[in-house]
Amino acid sequence: MMRMAPFFLVAAALALPAFGQTLRIGLAADPNTLDPARSGAFVDRVVFTALCDRLLDVAPDLSFRPELATAWDWEDEGRTLRLTLRTDGRFHDGTALDAAAVKVNLDRYRSAPESVRRSELRPVTEVEAPDARTVIIRLSQPYAPLLSVLSDRSGMIMSPTALARLGGRIGEEPVCSGPFRLTRRVPQDRIELERVPEHWNAANIHVQRIIMRPMPDSTVRLLNLRSGQLDLIERVAPADVAAARRDSRVVIAETTSIAYQAIYFNTTTGALRDPRLREAFELSIDRAAINRVALGGLFVPSNQPEVPGAPYHFASLPPPARDVARARALLREAGQPNPVFTLLTPNSPVETQVSEIMQSMVAEAGFQMRIETLESAAMVARAEGGRYDVSFGIWSGRADPDGNIALWIASDGFLNRMGYRNAAVDAAFIAARQSTDTAVRRVLYEGAARQWMADRPMLILYHYRWFWGLRARMTGFEPAPDGLIRFSGLRLPPG
Repeated sequence: MMRMAPFFLVAAALALPAFGQTLRIGLAADPNTLDPARSGAFVDRVVFTALCDRLLDVAPDLSFRPELATAWDWEDEGRTLRLTLRTDGRFHDGTALDAAAVKVNLDRYRSAPESVRRSELRPVTEVEAPDARTVIIRLSQPYAPLLSVLSDRSGMIMSPTALARLGGRIGEEPVCSGPFRLTRRVPQDRIELERVPEHWNAANIHVQRIIMRPMPDSTVRLLNLRSGQLDLIERVAPADVAAARRDSRVVIAETTSIAYQAIYFNTTTGALRDPRLREAFELSIDRAAINRVALGGLFVPSNQPEVPGAPYHFASLPPPARDVARARALLREAGQPNPVFTLLTPNSPVETQVSEIMQSMVAEAGFQMRIETLESAAMVARAEGGRYDVSFGIWSGRADPDGNIALWIASDGFLNRMGYRNAAVDAAFIAARQSTDTAVRRVLYEGAARQWMADRPMLILYHYRWFWGLRARMTGFEPAPDGLIRFSGLRLPPG
């Protein structure tokens, strides 16, 4: 079945009609959900960027810039954040976008049973809407990551009218205030959106329709771009970058990414729940060799959530050198010289190749690693249900260090699918959130890193470079370290 998928996807894409002002995008996966409260997958955010405005946006230099909020100010020594909303926001169903609507959404994100945003908004004690344009967020304590949180899914504001009507089913008919509205979704096939002429930034939105097609095979995405069936694709595979650059029909846009690739372990019931086995696994792999063989040497081997050179990357904690002899000794010490386990891998050629390289590497130490390839949403569902040994996980990165690691490692982190609990690590994260002093935060994050990197509930393998493929003569595309596609200013080639 896997060998037939590329032909099927090419045939399906060739059947797409050509629309003069339709932007056709190839996605690396099908979104898991279109409800920001429930969302936990990177590809969801790519769709949300077209569909749902946020309170704040993130600029290419990782600074915050206005979106729905035009101004923000800290008050009460960091315990209160005051937001000023734009006057021309409106939801796709015509409902006014005002402070009351923001309050409804923030209250839902921090309290609804279905919301996975609750942990990142836990310091919020109250949201007030004293007038139509003012939102006041009160906190139990200073919370430095809040601006970063509001620049992501917790800052996506949906129509309160639609929320009242649909409740937990809002993901089936998401009604936001972004530059495009959803007109049709066929799971595993397409997402169709149309331009909203009343949008506050409509003058800078130059395409009438968007068709997003999930195509997990990166080769298929590139083939459809080169043949003219797609206009823009995300995540060009490193192995394809050189050939794509030589094609006059294609332009490669790129930037260093804050995203990283990790694998994480079921530390409660998984086959590698003994920390000695996880240490042996890490000593069995060679991150630099993985980058060289599977990634064309284009990515950044790393064992940390921040890229080398960033303020919260710690040179004192380098990746351990490969040591197969020591790995074998650890397996014998654990009484499992030949442990058997399964790695859940997304249906992507790049991650599949990385899995196969690691499978060969760890076999030298005695591991018997099986690879189970799944569609992205199914893989996440298995992991969230605790039905796995080891799983791949991509993190798209955040502008604040808290959002790059605590959501995975903290006991209450919404991405903590590992069952990992460490009181000292939790305490360090809590203290770091309460300070805006980089030096103080560095000490706290480094202490936490020393502990969780020794426990190894997850292993970070490498940081990405983002590569997008565009039709030649497309203009206005702005590469961003967070990997998202901004549609403002984007123009299709004429004709």
